[in-house]
Amino acid sequence: MFEFTYLWVFIVLPLPLLARYFLASQKRSYTQVWIPLAQGITEQQSDAQKNNLNVFIPWLVWLLLLCALAKPIWFGEPIRLQQESRDMIVSLDLSGSMQEVDMQLNGKTVDRLTLVKDLLNDFIDLRNGDRLGLILFADHAYLQTPLTFDLKTIKQMLSETELGLVGQKTAIGESIALAIKRFVENKNEQRVLILLTDGANTSGIIEPLQAAKQAAKNNITIYTIGIGADEMTRKGFWGKQRVNPSADLDEKTLTKIAKLTGGQYFRARNQDELQDIYQQLNLLEPIESDFLEFRPEKDLFYWPLSLAILILFLFTLYLKLRGRHVA
Repeated sequence: MFEFTYLWVFIVLPLPLLARYFLASQKRSYTQVWIPLAQGITEQQSDAQKNNLNVFIPWLVWLLLLCALAKPIWFGEPIRLQQESRDMIVSLDLSGSMQEVDMQLNGKTVDRLTLVKDLLNDFIDLRNGDRLGLILFADHAYLQTPLTFDLKTIKQMLSETELGLVGQKTAIGESIALAIKRFVENKNEQRVLILLTDGANTSGIIEPLQAAKQAAKNNITIYTIGIGADEMTRKGFWGKQRVNPSADLDEKTLTKIAKLTGGQYFRARNQDELQDIYQQLNLLEPIESDFLEFRPEKDLFYWPLSLAILILFLFTLYLKLRGRHVA
């Protein structure tokens, strides 16, 4: 398919005739300048000087220049590409218990949120082609970043999250309900929610299992991840004591949530386990989504431009040779 990008350029096609008429109407003397391109277009010539070539060539050059300015483009046959992607939302617990310092990250003891954020960054880097969203929840659930292909923004928003940003409690049910709302607004058939928490539902008016059932009806798969070590040593009045810092983790409910939606529950007690979980999530098969269609295009302006320059050069050479012959 061939077309001109700036078709309106041809409006100025009669401009030489208008210029000739305007110059002829001027009742003053002026110095004539000989321009090969304008010869036969704007100059008044005697019958002896006029011939078809002197009129045709300048008009042809003028038309070719306008064709070049109009930017002709050739479009090839449409090419359709299948884009593979999935919609994935990460729902991150920011309750007070996420500040528990019971995790190891590269040999250093850190709080749970620090470990999760560090490993999530690596997980996000592998999401090329996927649309990712971020939900933060504590007393209530909040949409930090809507579904987007802009992974850089997701990572920035994740890095800016802080404990206490949205409260101290844990609204697991609300986070699932908010994810359902965002998924339903999009048309992608593969919808995955990754829910990371270290506790039990202690806030919100929506029960987690009720929300999970609604998620299943909307074809949303939920993968739940329980964060926190099983055992750690603390100093007490009677010396060091071994305690379970994850005693409040509601694994039973998290397992049911995953089962109801066709997902899976994972337990992350340390860095290695959390890394293994992310690797398993990476095995999720992408599905076919909307087609991306484009048409190859090629600029052709250099053809009429080159032809105009060549004709003008040959015509000028012809006029000079004819002038010498006459002399």
